[in-house]
Amino acid sequence: MAERVLIVEDEEKLAGLLHDYLVKEGYDVSVLHRGDEVEGWMHQHGADVVLLDLMLPGKNGLEVCKALRAYTDVPIIMVTARVEEIDRLLGLELGADDYVCKPYSPREVVARVKALLRRAKSRGVSQEAGLMLDDAGYKAAISGRDLGLTVVEYQLLKVLFAHPGRIYTREQLMDSMYRDERVVTDRTVDSHIKKIRKKVSLALPDREIIHSVYGLGYKYEW
Repeated sequence: MAERVLIVEDEEKLAGLLHDYLVKEGYDVSVLHRGDEVEGWMHQHGADVVLLDLMLPGKNGLEVCKALRAYTDVPIIMVTARVEEIDRLLGLELGADDYVCKPYSPREVVARVKALLRRAKSRGVSQEAGLMLDDAGYKAAISGRDLGLTVVEYQLLKVLFAHPGRIYTREQLMDSMYRDERVVTDRTVDSHIKKIRKKVSLALPDREIIHSVYGLGYKYEW
């Protein structure tokens, strides 16, 4: 399956040029022109790398990058004409992986995409050769067995997995699962936890990895 690249760029001619260059290199490429379309699209489709312009209608690239970093480590290349923003783009606060400045060569962008994808392939998340998370496909596996999680279930498990032993309240978990301000209840989290546990038990019948902490919330421990 071809690796998926998402281009978020409001200049349609430039987006089209990048699209054509990346398609020629064998990538599956999609294009969005607004920042406020990115999160919904990523939840539905996912991507292996995101090319994200800084100045976008709807929501700017800084806001989009921060929102994505709340639940995914997908490689992000920021595109900017504002050189003064570079330090901020690559800072810990934002979490972009790379940047290119306009005007740029499409060949340079392709080279940056290839480099980030090579790094991402070797990065993987794992623990004790047990649980493995794949951000590109929103998939979790135990000992190689796919758990069949939904996107929301994957995001919930990833938040817990990232900090073993840390206790998360239901409100914190809801914030990580739903970033579109929809109205949900504590029971929604409990329902998702129950489904994740059931799926984990099929691959790992003798161990529980998500633990309830009475009166507080949940934590992950292998």
